[in-house]
Amino acid sequence: MKKNEDFTPTLFSDIFDNAKFYGKNWLEKEFGQSLPAVNINETNKEFNLDLVAPGFKKSDFTVNVVDNVLTISAKKEEEKREENKKYTRKEFSYSSFSRSFNLPESANADQIDAKYNDGILKLSVPKKAETSNLPKKEIKVA
Repeated sequence: MKKNEDFTPTLFSDIFDNAKFYGKNWLEKEFGQSLPAVNINETNKEFNLDLVAPGFKKSDFTVNVVDNVLTISAKKEEEKREENKKYTRKEFSYSSFSRSFNLPESANADQIDAKYNDGILKLSVPKKAETSNLPKKEIKVA
């Protein structure tokens, strides 16, 4: 008589074959790196970036500019500790992302302002004074 694993799974397959419980590609859904959405708009005086990153704290973010490249990154680790308990399985979580943007020559990287509120990181990148008030020029095509 041949053992049919679909009907008589082993203890090993119950523990490690989580696709039965979570569906196919559950590891990709849980641990695959996804980038937070970002909206970028430009006004006459500044560039505004709104990056959606709920679940983080202000201290989880790093924002820097190197060689005119703005990089926004964050990482968060969580582990719940309960003393005086015997564990068979203990879980923790780790989240991180990094996004980079080339700043235009008109951006003033020395004056960037960042605020995090309600899961949205808002950055204001002012334009350099000499470029912020230049009129729009239309060029006719001959």
